[in-house]
Amino acid sequence: MASQTMLARDKEAGGRLAKTIRDYFWGVVFLLPALAVFGLFLWTPIVKGIIYSFFSIDFVNGNKFVGWTNYAEALASSDLGIAVRNTLYYMFLGVLMGFWVPSVVAIAISELRRFQGVMRLVVYLPNIVPAVALYAMWMWLYDPLGPLNQFLSWFGIDGINWLTDKRWATFSIVLAETWQGFGASALIYLAGIVSIPKDLYEAAEIDGAGVFRRIRHITLPGIKHLYLLLFIMQLIATSQGFQTQVALTGGGPNNATLTYMYQIINQAFTNLNYGRASAMGVMMFVALTLLSAVLYRLQGRSPQS
Repeated sequence: MASQTMLARDKEAGGRLAKTIRDYFWGVVFLLPALAVFGLFLWTPIVKGIIYSFFSIDFVNGNKFVGWTNYAEALASSDLGIAVRNTLYYMFLGVLMGFWVPSVVAIAISELRRFQGVMRLVVYLPNIVPAVALYAMWMWLYDPLGPLNQFLSWFGIDGINWLTDKRWATFSIVLAETWQGFGASALIYLAGIVSIPKDLYEAAEIDGAGVFRRIRHITLPGIKHLYLLLFIMQLIATSQGFQTQVALTGGGPNNATLTYMYQIINQAFTNLNYGRASAMGVMMFVALTLLSAVLYRLQGRSPQS
Protein backbone atom coordinates (compact mmCIF):
# COMPACT_ATOMS: atom_id res chain seq x y z
CA MET A 1 0.00 0.00 0.00
CA ALA A 2 2.81 2.37 0.91
CA SER A 3 4.64 1.55 -2.31
CA GLN A 4 1.52 2.31 -4.36
CA THR A 5 1.20 5.67 -2.59
CA MET A 6 4.85 6.47 -3.32
CA LEU A 7 4.40 5.49 -6.97
CA ALA A 8 1.35 7.74 -7.22
CA ARG A 9 3.28 10.64 -5.69
CA ASP A 10 6.23 10.06 -8.03
CA LYS A 11 3.88 9.95 -11.01
CA GLU A 12 2.19 13.15 -9.88
CA ALA A 13 5.55 14.87 -9.38
CA GLY A 14 6.71 13.69 -12.81
CA GLY A 15 3.54 15.07 -14.36
CA ARG A 16 4.09 18.44 -12.72
CA LEU A 17 7.69 18.49 -13.91
CA ALA A 18 6.66 17.64 -17.47
CA LYS A 19 4.00 20.37 -17.40
CA THR A 20 6.54 22.89 -16.09
CA ILE A 21 8.97 21.97 -18.86
CA ARG A 22 6.24 22.33 -21.48
CA ASP A 23 5.18 25.69 -20.08
CA TYR A 24 8.67 27.19 -19.97
CA PHE A 25 10.48 25.39 -22.79
CA TRP A 26 9.79 27.84 -25.62
CA GLY A 27 10.23 30.82 -23.35
CA VAL A 28 13.71 29.60 -22.42
CA VAL A 29 14.50 28.84 -26.07
CA PHE A 30 13.62 32.40 -27.11
CA LEU A 31 15.63 33.81 -24.20
CA LEU A 32 18.79 31.87 -25.01
CA PRO A 33 20.06 34.20 -27.79
CA ALA A 34 19.59 37.25 -25.57
CA LEU A 35 21.25 35.48 -22.63
CA ALA A 36 24.15 34.45 -24.86
CA VAL A 37 24.69 38.02 -26.07
CA PHE A 38 24.31 39.34 -22.52
CA GLY A 39 26.86 36.89 -21.18
CA LEU A 40 29.32 37.35 -24.06
CA PHE A 41 29.37 41.13 -24.19
CA LEU A 42 28.68 42.01 -20.54
CA TRP A 43 29.68 39.31 -18.08
CA THR A 44 32.64 37.99 -20.02
CA PRO A 45 34.39 41.42 -19.98
CA ILE A 46 33.54 41.80 -16.28
CA VAL A 47 35.06 38.43 -15.40
CA LYS A 48 38.09 39.06 -17.61
CA GLY A 49 38.55 42.51 -16.06
CA ILE A 50 38.60 40.96 -12.57
CA ILE A 51 41.18 38.39 -13.72
CA TYR A 52 43.36 40.94 -15.53
CA SER A 53 43.41 43.17 -12.45
CA PHE A 54 45.77 40.64 -10.84
CA PHE A 55 48.14 40.49 -13.81
CA SER A 56 50.67 42.66 -15.55
CA ILE A 57 49.32 42.52 -19.09
CA ASP A 58 51.93 42.10 -21.80
CA PHE A 59 50.68 41.01 -25.21
CA VAL A 60 54.23 40.31 -26.42
CA ASN A 61 55.95 38.50 -23.56
CA GLY A 62 52.85 37.14 -21.89
CA ASN A 63 50.93 38.09 -18.77
CA LYS A 64 52.54 37.95 -15.34
CA PHE A 65 50.66 37.44 -12.09
CA VAL A 66 51.32 40.35 -9.71
CA GLY A 67 48.64 39.84 -7.06
CA TRP A 68 47.35 43.05 -5.46
CA THR A 69 50.09 45.23 -6.94
CA ASN A 70 47.79 46.87 -9.48
CA TYR A 71 45.34 47.83 -6.74
CA ALA A 72 48.12 49.21 -4.53
CA GLU A 73 49.58 51.28 -7.38
CA ALA A 74 46.15 52.57 -8.37
CA LEU A 75 45.40 53.67 -4.79
CA ALA A 76 48.84 55.29 -4.48
CA SER A 77 48.48 57.29 -7.71
CA SER A 78 48.66 61.04 -7.27
CA ASP A 79 45.88 61.58 -9.80
CA LEU A 80 43.44 59.20 -8.12
CA GLY A 81 42.29 61.69 -5.48
CA ILE A 82 41.81 64.38 -8.12
CA ALA A 83 39.82 62.03 -10.35
CA VAL A 84 37.61 60.81 -7.49
CA ARG A 85 36.95 64.36 -6.27
CA ASN A 86 36.11 65.56 -9.79
CA THR A 87 33.84 62.58 -10.34
CA LEU A 88 31.92 63.16 -7.10
CA TYR A 89 31.49 66.83 -7.96
CA TYR A 90 30.39 65.89 -11.48
CA MET A 91 27.87 63.39 -10.06
CA PHE A 92 26.57 66.00 -7.59
CA LEU A 93 26.04 68.58 -10.33
CA GLY A 94 24.42 65.95 -12.53
CA VAL A 95 21.85 65.19 -9.84
CA LEU A 96 21.38 68.83 -8.87
CA MET A 97 20.94 70.11 -12.44
CA GLY A 98 19.62 67.16 -14.36
CA PHE A 99 17.77 64.69 -12.15
CA TRP A 100 14.60 66.74 -11.72
CA VAL A 101 14.37 67.97 -15.34
CA PRO A 102 12.95 64.76 -16.94
CA SER A 103 10.18 64.35 -14.37
CA VAL A 104 9.13 68.00 -14.65
CA VAL A 105 9.05 67.76 -18.45
CA ALA A 106 7.14 64.47 -18.34
CA ILE A 107 4.52 65.84 -15.93
CA ALA A 108 4.12 68.99 -18.05
CA ILE A 109 3.59 66.92 -21.21
CA SER A 110 1.10 64.64 -19.45
CA GLU A 111 -1.02 67.66 -18.54
CA LEU A 112 -1.26 68.84 -22.14
CA ARG A 113 -4.65 68.41 -23.74
CA ARG A 114 -3.25 68.46 -27.27
CA PHE A 115 0.03 67.76 -29.10
CA GLN A 116 1.31 65.25 -26.55
CA GLY A 117 2.72 63.03 -29.30
CA VAL A 118 4.56 65.94 -30.92
CA MET A 119 6.07 67.01 -27.60
CA ARG A 120 7.27 63.48 -26.86
CA LEU A 121 9.11 63.52 -30.16
CA VAL A 122 10.54 66.97 -29.52
CA VAL A 123 11.96 66.13 -26.08
CA TYR A 124 13.57 62.94 -27.41
CA LEU A 125 15.23 64.61 -30.41
CA PRO A 126 18.43 65.60 -28.54
CA ASN A 127 19.07 61.91 -27.83
CA ILE A 128 19.39 61.10 -31.51
CA VAL A 129 21.78 63.94 -32.36
CA PRO A 130 25.12 62.37 -33.41
CA ALA A 131 27.80 62.87 -30.78
CA VAL A 132 30.15 64.65 -33.20
CA ALA A 133 27.48 67.20 -34.13
CA LEU A 134 26.49 67.58 -30.48
CA TYR A 135 30.00 68.36 -29.29
CA ALA A 136 30.62 70.71 -32.21
CA MET A 137 27.42 72.58 -31.38
CA TRP A 138 28.33 73.00 -27.71
CA MET A 139 31.89 74.08 -28.51
CA TRP A 140 30.38 76.77 -30.73
CA LEU A 141 27.95 77.81 -27.98
CA TYR A 142 30.72 77.90 -25.37
CA ASP A 143 33.17 79.81 -27.56
CA PRO A 144 34.33 83.08 -25.92
CA LEU A 145 32.73 84.95 -28.84
CA GLY A 146 29.82 82.52 -29.13
CA PRO A 147 26.08 82.97 -28.63
CA LEU A 148 26.06 82.42 -24.85
CA ASN A 149 28.56 85.18 -24.14
CA GLN A 150 26.86 87.47 -26.65
CA PHE A 151 23.59 86.90 -24.82
CA LEU A 152 25.24 87.76 -21.49
CA SER A 153 26.74 90.93 -22.99
CA TRP A 154 23.22 92.25 -23.64
CA PHE A 155 22.79 92.48 -19.85
CA GLY A 156 26.23 93.97 -19.26
CA ILE A 157 27.70 90.68 -17.97
CA ASP A 158 31.28 89.88 -18.87
CA GLY A 159 31.87 86.81 -20.99
CA ILE A 160 32.60 83.49 -19.28
CA ASN A 161 35.35 81.08 -20.24
CA TRP A 162 33.00 78.12 -20.16
CA LEU A 163 35.52 75.39 -20.97
CA THR A 164 38.82 76.93 -19.87
CA ASP A 165 37.83 78.20 -16.43
CA LYS A 166 38.01 75.62 -13.62
CA ARG A 167 34.95 77.12 -11.97
CA TRP A 168 32.75 76.65 -15.04
CA ALA A 169 34.14 73.65 -16.94
CA THR A 170 32.27 70.90 -15.08
CA PHE A 171 29.09 72.97 -15.01
CA SER A 172 29.31 73.42 -18.79
CA ILE A 173 29.73 69.67 -19.34
CA VAL A 174 26.76 68.81 -17.11
CA LEU A 175 24.59 71.40 -18.87
CA ALA A 176 25.40 69.89 -22.28
CA GLU A 177 24.76 66.33 -21.09
CA THR A 178 21.50 67.28 -19.36
CA TRP A 179 20.22 68.77 -22.60
CA GLN A 180 21.21 65.67 -24.54
CA GLY A 181 19.97 62.99 -22.15
CA PHE A 182 16.84 64.24 -20.40
CA GLY A 183 14.50 63.07 -23.18
CA ALA A 184 15.01 59.33 -22.59
CA SER A 185 14.32 59.64 -18.87
CA ALA A 186 11.30 61.85 -19.58
CA LEU A 187 9.81 59.08 -21.72
CA ILE A 188 10.27 56.60 -18.86
CA TYR A 189 8.43 58.94 -16.52
CA LEU A 190 5.73 59.42 -19.14
CA ALA A 191 5.26 55.65 -19.39
CA GLY A 192 4.79 55.56 -15.63
CA ILE A 193 2.28 58.40 -15.73
CA VAL A 194 0.31 56.69 -18.50
CA SER A 195 0.00 53.58 -16.31
CA ILE A 196 -1.82 55.57 -13.60
CA PRO A 197 -5.57 54.84 -13.85
CA LYS A 198 -7.42 57.68 -15.59
CA ASP A 199 -10.31 57.24 -13.16
CA LEU A 200 -8.24 58.92 -10.47
CA TYR A 201 -7.76 62.04 -12.58
CA GLU A 202 -11.41 62.14 -13.61
CA ALA A 203 -12.54 61.81 -9.99
CA ALA A 204 -10.14 64.55 -8.95
CA GLU A 205 -11.44 66.90 -11.66
CA ILE A 206 -15.02 66.22 -10.60
CA ASP A 207 -14.04 67.09 -7.02
CA GLY A 208 -12.59 70.37 -8.27
CA ALA A 209 -8.90 69.53 -7.89
CA GLY A 210 -6.60 71.81 -9.88
CA VAL A 211 -3.52 70.90 -11.84
CA PHE A 212 -1.09 71.19 -8.95
CA ARG A 213 -3.25 69.17 -6.58
CA ARG A 214 -3.61 66.41 -9.18
CA ILE A 215 0.16 66.36 -9.65
CA ARG A 216 0.82 66.34 -5.91
CA HIS A 217 -1.72 63.71 -4.87
CA ILE A 218 -1.94 61.48 -7.97
CA THR A 219 0.94 61.88 -10.40
CA LEU A 220 3.88 62.07 -8.00
CA PRO A 221 2.76 59.13 -5.81
CA GLY A 222 2.11 57.14 -9.01
CA ILE A 223 5.67 57.51 -10.29
CA LYS A 224 7.60 57.62 -7.02
CA HIS A 225 8.94 54.10 -7.65
CA LEU A 226 10.68 55.40 -10.78
CA TYR A 227 12.65 58.06 -8.93
CA LEU A 228 14.95 55.57 -7.19
CA LEU A 229 15.50 53.60 -10.39
CA LEU A 230 16.41 56.66 -12.43
CA PHE A 231 18.43 58.10 -9.55
CA ILE A 232 20.60 54.98 -9.53
CA MET A 233 20.83 55.03 -13.33
CA GLN A 234 21.93 58.67 -13.18
CA LEU A 235 24.58 57.96 -10.57
CA ILE A 236 25.93 55.06 -12.62
CA ALA A 237 25.94 57.10 -15.83
CA THR A 238 27.64 60.13 -14.31
CA SER A 239 30.18 58.02 -12.44
CA GLN A 240 31.26 56.62 -15.81
CA GLY A 241 31.36 59.95 -17.62
CA PHE A 242 34.33 60.65 -19.84
CA GLN A 243 33.19 61.14 -23.45
CA THR A 244 32.10 64.75 -23.10
CA GLN A 245 35.18 65.51 -21.05
CA VAL A 246 37.40 64.08 -23.80
CA ALA A 247 35.59 66.00 -26.54
CA LEU A 248 35.18 69.38 -24.87
CA THR A 249 37.99 69.82 -22.35
CA GLY A 250 40.42 66.91 -22.63
CA GLY A 251 40.31 66.60 -18.84
CA GLY A 252 41.36 70.22 -18.33
CA PRO A 253 41.75 72.92 -17.43
CA ASN A 254 44.50 71.75 -15.08
CA ASN A 255 42.76 68.36 -14.56
CA ALA A 256 39.54 70.08 -13.42
CA THR A 257 37.40 67.68 -15.48
CA LEU A 258 39.58 64.57 -15.14
CA THR A 259 37.06 61.95 -14.00
CA TYR A 260 37.68 58.49 -12.60
CA MET A 261 36.61 56.82 -15.85
CA TYR A 262 38.79 59.20 -17.86
CA GLN A 263 41.71 58.15 -15.66
CA ILE A 264 40.92 54.48 -16.43
CA ILE A 265 40.91 55.27 -20.15
CA ASN A 266 44.26 57.05 -19.81
CA GLN A 267 45.78 54.11 -17.95
CA ALA A 268 44.55 51.59 -20.51
CA PHE A 269 44.96 53.33 -23.85
CA THR A 270 47.56 56.05 -23.18
CA ASN A 271 49.85 54.35 -20.68
CA LEU A 272 48.96 50.83 -21.93
CA ASN A 273 48.73 49.70 -18.31
CA TYR A 274 45.78 47.38 -18.72
CA GLY A 275 46.27 45.66 -15.37
CA ARG A 276 45.99 48.88 -13.36
CA ALA A 277 43.08 50.04 -15.51
CA SER A 278 41.31 46.73 -14.82
CA ALA A 279 41.94 47.13 -11.09
CA MET A 280 40.44 50.62 -11.15
CA GLY A 281 37.46 49.29 -13.09
CA VAL A 282 36.90 46.53 -10.53
CA MET A 283 36.99 49.06 -7.69
CA MET A 284 34.36 51.16 -9.49
CA PHE A 285 32.24 48.07 -10.13
CA VAL A 286 32.30 47.12 -6.44
CA ALA A 287 31.55 50.68 -5.31
CA LEU A 288 28.56 51.08 -7.65
CA THR A 289 27.21 47.63 -6.74
CA LEU A 290 27.36 48.44 -3.03
CA LEU A 291 25.78 51.86 -3.60
CA SER A 292 22.90 50.35 -5.58
CA ALA A 293 22.35 47.65 -2.94
CA VAL A 294 22.28 50.21 -0.13
CA LEU A 295 19.79 52.45 -1.96
CA TYR A 296 17.46 49.54 -2.73
CA ARG A 297 17.74 48.34 0.87
CA LEU A 298 16.82 51.78 2.16
CA GLN A 299 13.83 51.87 -0.18
CA GLY A 300 12.73 48.43 1.02
CA ARG A 301 12.81 49.61 4.65
CA SER A 302 10.81 52.78 4.02
CA PRO A 303 7.20 52.75 5.30
CA GLN A 304 5.85 53.60 1.84
CA SER A 305 7.86 50.97 -0.07
